[in-house]
Amino acid sequence: MSVLSMPSRRAVMLGGLSSAALPFPNAWGATARQGAVELRIVSMDFGLAETLIEMGLPPVALPDPASWTQWVVEPALPPGIVNLGTDREPNLEILAALKPDLIVTTPYLDAIAPLLARFAPTKTFSVYAPPVGHAFDRSVVATNQLAAALGREDAGEALIARTQACMDEARRHLAAAGLAGRPVLAVNFLDARHVRVYGAWSLFGDVLERVGLVNGWTQPSNYWGFSTVGIEALAASPASRLVYLEPIAADTLGRLAASPLWRSLPFVKAGRVIRLPAVLMFGMLPSAMRFARQLTLHLAGERNDG
Repeated sequence: MSVLSMPSRRAVMLGGLSSAALPFPNAWGATARQGAVELRIVSMDFGLAETLIEMGLPPVALPDPASWTQWVVEPALPPGIVNLGTDREPNLEILAALKPDLIVTTPYLDAIAPLLARFAPTKTFSVYAPPVGHAFDRSVVATNQLAAALGREDAGEALIARTQACMDEARRHLAAAGLAGRPVLAVNFLDARHVRVYGAWSLFGDVLERVGLVNGWTQPSNYWGFSTVGIEALAASPASRLVYLEPIAADTLGRLAASPLWRSLPFVKAGRVIRLPAVLMFGMLPSAMRFARQLTLHLAGERNDG
């Protein structure tokens, strides 16, 4: 796939749904310290960026930081992060001016990896790429690899330990609420007739298992971990709760409420529809923790948003 034909990360997240002035180094430093050497890291991926932030090593720049609050939310993006433009067409003048010591990226951007390597050593970390694999396990591996590349193995191990503790705590709370073993469908609405439903290989599917729930979607998924289906396909899991994640188009809920097809679905009839705040669907361990916390908060409280 050529650089020009490759869809942007935002397009992938939506599923079909200007240059920034360079600041001086901000108060956060936005650098990683390795011994006495400060590393200026550019992240081309939100999942890697959230991992760097959780390890206390925020990047100096990444593509489209303004959309962070729409898709990631937490960890919060430190102030002063430089906007590189789009992921597949980063602003090369800004990148050159930043003089990064390291650029971290993913196989999704392999087409521009040689271009990025002209500006700094470039390392690729694979979570969402062929062949199909479990996103959670791959995130653990990538976290260890990233921490090792920065000489901060301790920070990587601490993040992995926090994630496991979060999964264990969510599992206890959900079990106490009588929800252990209950099936859940996790989706993003593309419109009032179609969803992206997250399957066995997805980060969301992996978290469901780790917190003691069951993924209600058993059909094959792509290596991103999702399937795009009509809402009628969700009826194949009639006992499930449906959790749908923000963002959602303003008119979609109104159209769903007026849809006889939607109202006929078992989880809608039973009032088992729950809205969750945004969680990065193609994230890493920080997103896994956020999803587990949001599941616990909303499922244990049974907030019906159908």
